[in-house]
Amino acid sequence: MKYAKLVIYVPSSHAKRIRQVLSEAGCGKMGNYDACSFSVKGTGRFRPLQNAKPFIGQEGQLEEVPEERIETLVETAKLKEVIAAIRKVHPYEEPAIEVYPLLHP
Repeated sequence: MKYAKLVIYVPSSHAKRIRQVLSEAGCGKMGNYDACSFSVKGTGRFRPLQNAKPFIGQEGQLEEVPEERIETLVETAKLKEVIAAIRKVHPYEEPAIEVYPLLHP
C-alpha cells in the first residue's frame, strides 16, 4: 500500500470539522491507531481578486486569518475521494491542499 502526507490549511474555526472528515474518510491510520493528525496554528494571508467569492474578506483587500495546518496520512488510492470530501466542507473557495508522496510507509 502506498501513502502520502496530506496537508490542509483551514480557518481555526473549521479545523475540528476537517479533522472529523479526514478520519471518516480513513485518513490517519498508523498501526493500531486511527484519526492521527498533527496541527500547527498560524496566520493565513490572501487578497481576493475580482470575481472571487471569499468566505472571509473583501475583493482587493489583504486579509489575515487565524488558520491551522493539519497534516495526516492518506492511502494514495483514496486521495481523490478524500480531497473531494475536504472540498465539500472546507469554507474557502480555493482551499490550500498539499500532497507529498512518502517513500517510507
